Amino acid sequence: MSMSSDRLHDGDPLAPHRGRLLGLAYRMLGSRSDAEDVVQDAYLRFAGARDIRNAEAFLVTVVTRLCLDRLKSAKAQREIYVGPWLPEPVFDAESLSAEAATELADDLSFALLLALDRLSPMERAAFLLHDVFDTPFSEIAAMLDHSEAACRQLASRARRAVRDNRPLPAAAPDDHARLLRAFSEAVASGDVSRLAELLREDAVAITDGGGRKFAARNPIVGKDKVARFFVGIAGKTAGQDVRIEPAVINGAIGALLYLDGELDLTLSMAIDGERIAAIYVVRNPDKLRHIPPGTAH
Repeated sequence: MSMSSDRLHDGDPLAPHRGRLLGLAYRMLGSRSDAEDVVQDAYLRFAGARDIRNAEAFLVTVVTRLCLDRLKSAKAQREIYVGPWLPEPVFDAESLSAEAATELADDLSFALLLALDRLSPMERAAFLLHDVFDTPFSEIAAMLDHSEAACRQLASRARRAVRDNRPLPAAAPDDHARLLRAFSEAVASGDVSRLAELLREDAVAITDGGGRKFAARNPIVGKDKVARFFVGIAGKTAGQDVRIEPAVINGAIGALLYLDGELDLTLSMAIDGERIAAIYVVRNPDKLRHIPPGTAH
């Protein structure tokens, strides 16, 4: 068997594949830090293997299987997770691209990641590998150790489930920025009615504190309830130095909120036409500690 030329690369042997591998692992796990651990583990296995004919296929297979193993333990952890779970926000979505010509190749929205989280691990793997990373079912069958027909069924079930929880089409950056600015101004003004006008009737707010910081224990549904929640939270920061900085979060305009100079939360939105359909707030410090200085724009 011949050694892949990537194996003989003078620099980082993972360099040609790193973005694709990280993108797959992040979509599977919803955690950038876990994704990096998985890719590092895959590299160690790659370095210790012999006679690898196709480096990328080997690495994608290892990453997929490592993610499936992690999802088994994550299920138990999720059962004791306090409040709603949201993915770790990422600020370099372009480096996690699937590098494929698929509809969802560059979609890292919270809406899509939450839809993926509702799938079984095997459904998620089959769907991501085929519909996002454009991997043939013949290769997926070998990666998942299932028949090709079974992998097609897994992906088909996942596709229907994602469609039923279909993420909103990506809004134009200008629309995101405009609504984010209007949202921030309405919250700061304490005007519940003004804020509610920006929200879709069935708007939802999901806040993830992980039991470490205050957050709603359940999703908040309905524009009036969502508006009152955020105005109420803003009222509790009176007397503190509040700074809101725009940032590109998971590929869309969002914001970082600092209290007395310390990062307190990230805020992301899903936009439906002229209204805000969903708001995602991450306060869990474990999911914010990886955010590098100077992330805000």
